[in-house]
Amino acid sequence: MFYEPKNGHGLPHNPFNALIVPRPIAWISTRGADGSENLAPYSFFNGVAYDPPQVMFATTSGKNDRELGKDTMGNINETGVFCVHMVGEELTDAMNISSGSYGRAVDEITLAGLDRVECSTIAASRLTASPAALECKLTQITRLPGDENLVCFGEVTGIHLRDDCMVDGIFDITRARPLARLGYRDYAVVTDKFALNRPGE
Repeated sequence: MFYEPKNGHGLPHNPFNALIVPRPIAWISTRGADGSENLAPYSFFNGVAYDPPQVMFATTSGKNDRELGKDTMGNINETGVFCVHMVGEELTDAMNISSGSYGRAVDEITLAGLDRVECSTIAASRLTASPAALECKLTQITRLPGDENLVCFGEVTGIHLRDDCMVDGIFDITRARPLARLGYRDYAVVTDKFALNRPGE
């Protein structure tokens, strides 16, 4: 099968997301300038640089009452900071609850029954149950082609690693068991790993 996206795919569901998998999930907490709290997951997410460490995530839909589409992006634009959490398998249900479309006044951290503490380097909440968290400072928000497509880039200013995920000085991904997004409504959990040496190593 071949199709050009501009002409449609003719399938029951769009296969595009199912071809870029597995995708890490950025579970992002933000705080608005008015002090309101927000938590939402994004699967268009990745690291983009080592030195200084930087990440990106994208939003692809909007809300009528927000200039930059989502509460997350609006809050980041107001305050210049955000915290990205890894979603451990045990946090699947809480992540799903936070993915709902709620009014700006709803605090998804409370709604999902999660505990929080203040971040160390930025003014935002951090989820204590997450295996890892990246405190980030906004570097830029870029608008992409399309009505609601925005990309946010941030520099990582602080990193939290849950102690039980550390083994001999290494973050053990099989202990963290992160959730990953697949296509459609499908997810996967990282449960095992293997190592490869590059040619010449």
